[in-house]
Amino acid sequence: MATAAILAAGCGSKHVTSTSPSAPPSAPALIALLPDPESGVTGKIRVSNEFGALPIVTPRGTTVVKADGPPGAVTEMSEAEVRRIFGAALDALPPAPRHFTLYFEFDADTLTDDSSRQIPEVLDAVKRLAVPEVVVIGHTDTMGSAKSNVALGMKRAMAVRNVLVAAGISPDMIQASSHGKGDLLIKTRDKTPEPRNRRVEISVR
Repeated sequence: MATAAILAAGCGSKHVTSTSPSAPPSAPALIALLPDPESGVTGKIRVSNEFGALPIVTPRGTTVVKADGPPGAVTEMSEAEVRRIFGAALDALPPAPRHFTLYFEFDADTLTDDSSRQIPEVLDAVKRLAVPEVVVIGHTDTMGSAKSNVALGMKRAMAVRNVLVAAGISPDMIQASSHGKGDLLIKTRDKTPEPRNRRVEISVR
C-alpha cells in the first residue's frame, strides 16, 4: 500500500492535522518530526484527526495516520531512513539562514578589527545565494539617550549596508534598521558601557 510522507522541522511548537473529514487521504500518511536544520533543536508537533491526537517531541519521531483510526504509536527513524524517505524533499529546501554579529567601537560606526575581518565571510554567504535577502539591524549600549542611540544604531547598520553595496550587492536586497538600546544582547543598567551591545546583527537568507 502506498504511503504519503510528511515532514516537519523546526524549534517552534507546531500543530499538524493529518486528515480532515471532508477529504480523507487515500493512503496512510507517515509523519516525521526532524530537528531544525540550522540549530539542531527539535520542537514538537501535534498530529490529530477525528479519531484522536498524538504529540511528537522526539528527534525523528514518526507516526502513521490512517483514514479510519487515530495516529499510530510514535517510533523513531534512523538518520539513514530519514535520508531514504525524505532526502529529495530535504535537498529541495532553501539553505538555512546565516547569522552574523559585527561589533563596533564606542560611540562610533567603526567596526572593531576582529569584526572587520569577518566581512569576507559575510560577503561570501550573500554571494552564494541567487536572490539574497539581507537584514541588517544596528544596536547600541545604554550610554546615551534613546533618540541618539536609535540614530547611532542606524549609522552602524548603514555602515554595514554600504560595505555590502560597495562589494556589488544590490541595495534592493538589503533591509537596514535600528533598535538602538532597545534590544540589548547583554542586559545592563542605563548609562553602562558594554562592548557586546555595540553591534550589528546580520541575517542572510
